[in-house]
Amino acid sequence: MTFSVAVAGASGYAGGEILRLIADHPDFEVRTVTAHSNAGTPLSAHQPQLRSLAHLTLVDTTPQNLTGHDVVFLALPHGASGEITAALDDTRLIVDCGADHRLSDKADWDAFYHGEYAGGWPYGVPELPTGAGKLRDTLVGVNRIAAPGCNASAVSLAIAPGIAAGLVDEHDISAVLAVGPSGAGKTLKTPYLAAEILGSANPYAVGGMHRHIPEIQQNLRLAGATSPTVSFTPVLVPMSRGILATVSARYLPGITPAQLREAWERAYADEPFVQLLADGEMPRTADTVGANTALIGLAVDENVGRVIAVLALDNLVKGTAGAAIQSANIALGIAETTGLTTNGVAP
Repeated sequence: MTFSVAVAGASGYAGGEILRLIADHPDFEVRTVTAHSNAGTPLSAHQPQLRSLAHLTLVDTTPQNLTGHDVVFLALPHGASGEITAALDDTRLIVDCGADHRLSDKADWDAFYHGEYAGGWPYGVPELPTGAGKLRDTLVGVNRIAAPGCNASAVSLAIAPGIAAGLVDEHDISAVLAVGPSGAGKTLKTPYLAAEILGSANPYAVGGMHRHIPEIQQNLRLAGATSPTVSFTPVLVPMSRGILATVSARYLPGITPAQLREAWERAYADEPFVQLLADGEMPRTADTVGANTALIGLAVDENVGRVIAVLALDNLVKGTAGAAIQSANIALGIAETTGLTTNGVAP
């Protein structure tokens, strides 16, 4: 069966990445692409790399243009999806790549975002450990999915095995991330200009200000934590895409390095897209570019009693578009890996 697809926000980075992946998906057919200010222009004017979709023209992002499709992917700014999704009741599956439906607690939304709370949807990180199972179990047959925040999924996947196994202190988690500016979208703001980024590393949203913090805490509660706290510091670095998340936590007294490694191995042993590297190996963002892959290196610093998980992923693929399509596959009963690759692009 072929599913008809519309992509809203198709002129942006996330929308373009969704289209790139769908173009090679055997069960999806892109019929409509929408935008806001770019409506009426050819898709190729904004996504010239998508040669197989160059015949498409962007139309206005309205419920009328999105209705009638089997699957709608929304790659819109935060706060823009809620009104659209409310008018698409008959759509078989909607996947929102913005933040509007990620948080299950209205208080979290009110504390970190602006605008009306649109309600929480099933969350699209299939590999996240949730007690005896994985989050993918909650995605089977659903008709609404909230794709993850790229930083949030990176931190959560990095440390969740230790939480799920009851091996680490949920109140002593630290995460420092090197992130590429494409995660901010095609935003014409001074901090994202090449002249500001090249040759520099720039921390931002320091001191508990980042919007992905409540999302990380929500994920860790799903993994078994009660009231987790996370010190989260993102740093903008001069690479167009990618996240390198260094996440550490104090492990509990009496826990051994072997027990820690076994927990991560057990959590991801059968996962095609989240892979634990051999002992002593650490990932690079370059190895995940273009792939729906998260690579994890694990180390234990016995001198300070901390486990360190270093996770690399492509923020536009496994961090956003790839996770969205992977989750959509599960919801629709398609093989989870369809249209996705674990192979990166090098050099």
